[in-house]
Formats: sequence, C-alpha cells, structure tokens
Amino acid sequence: MSDNKTSQDTRERILDVAERLFMAHGYEGTSMRMITGDAEVNLAAVNYHFGSKEALLREVFRRRLAWLNHERLHELDALEAEAGGAPLKPSQVLEAFFGTLLRMGENEALGGMTFLRLLGRTLTEPADFIRTFFAGEYAEVIERYKLALFRALPDVPKAEIIWRFHFMLGAMSYAIAGTDILQVVTGCELGDLSGEKAGERNAAKQLAARVMPFLLGGLRAPLPQFEGDAYQQQEMPLPKTA
Repeated sequence: MSDNKTSQDTRERILDVAERLFMAHGYEGTSMRMITGDAEVNLAAVNYHFGSKEALLREVFRRRLAWLNHERLHELDALEAEAGGAPLKPSQVLEAFFGTLLRMGENEALGGMTFLRLLGRTLTEPADFIRTFFAGEYAEVIERYKLALFRALPDVPKAEIIWRFHFMLGAMSYAIAGTDILQVVTGCELGDLSGEKAGERNAAKQLAARVMPFLLGGLRAPLPQFEGDAYQQQEMPLPKTA
C-alpha cells in the first residue's frame, strides 16, 4: 500500500470518528484525546491533516455539505429545466431542498443518520466559528431556493416566505438532531430515530414521511394578521396538489 493511500485512509478514519463523537457529545464535549483514542492515531496525525479541532469540525461538515449543496442545486436545475420557465410548485421546492437532505440519512456512505443528527445538533447549538462557516457554505443554495419559493408563491409577501423558510429550517434541525430533550419535556415516547433500532435507511424514511407533510402544512397555513399591516388574514394561495 502506498504512503499516499495510507495517509488518505488515516484522514478518512479520523473524519469518521470525529463525526460520530461530535454527534454524540457535541463540539465542546468532544476532546482531541477522545478522537485520537477512537481513531487509533496520535495527536500529531490529527494536527498534520487538520491543524486544529475547529478545522477538523469544519472538514467533517465540508466533505458532506459539498455533496449536499451539489445535489440540491442539481435537483433545482433539473426541476426548473423541466418546468420550462414556469414557476415550480412549492412542494417541489421543499422536496428538492429538504428531501435531498433526508435522503442522506438513508446512505451510510454519505454519513447516514449520524451526520444528520450531527448537523441538526450543530445548527441548534452552533459555536461562533461554525456560524460563519455555515453562512459561507449555504449562501448560494439558500439564495437559489429563496428565489424559487418567491416565484412559486407570487401572491405571498416575500417577508412571510422568509419567515416560513426560517421556521422550516428550525423544525428540520430539531427533527434530525434527535428527540431526547423533547421527549423529556413532552413526556411523549416518539420511538427511535437514531438508526440503531430501525436501521439507518428505515429511520430516515420514517422521518421523511412525518416531517415533509408537516413542513408543507406550515407553508400552507393562513397568513398572519397584524394591526395596520399591508396584508390581511387569508389562506395561503397554494393548490392542494402543491
């Protein structure tokens, strides 16, 4: 085996271990000692490949988000090409954006539910440096999808669409982060979505079947009414086939 192949294998092993530990313990709760112990490497190897714990976390995300961003843009390009210049249905936009993410949970080669839970956990409790990182990684994709939603919902105020997109991102983040704290607060047993009992693929499918209709229902909700506001309470102008 060549030195380059050995080095690449070591790098991927470190990333796999870091992904799992960051998901289980959070960024602050994961030490470099834990990572080097589980990856069976010394600290010098981690520093050689990544330089720091911050850089390691960024690279854990970068290797997965590169695929996710590409697929989201590819899905949107294909849908818009098929539409021939006509606006997409809101449900198509949501499926391309959120459905693509959930399909990662079915594929262990893309991180499976481990990565989804890490992403959700990090989005709900991000360190300062990761906020800047995510903003840069997501910028192009978010802008494209916002414009697609604006076109899909021409009679809905853009500010309202932004609010609802914000709510959908939050709901998805908590859904994929895991439900432990919500089970404690609500006293409800929601079953296992970690993939440990149901299997990665099945857990992701179950989550998608529940959360996607919920997101679309939120998008269809009546517009809010504010005193003196420019728009009144009304049904969102979405067809039932959206």
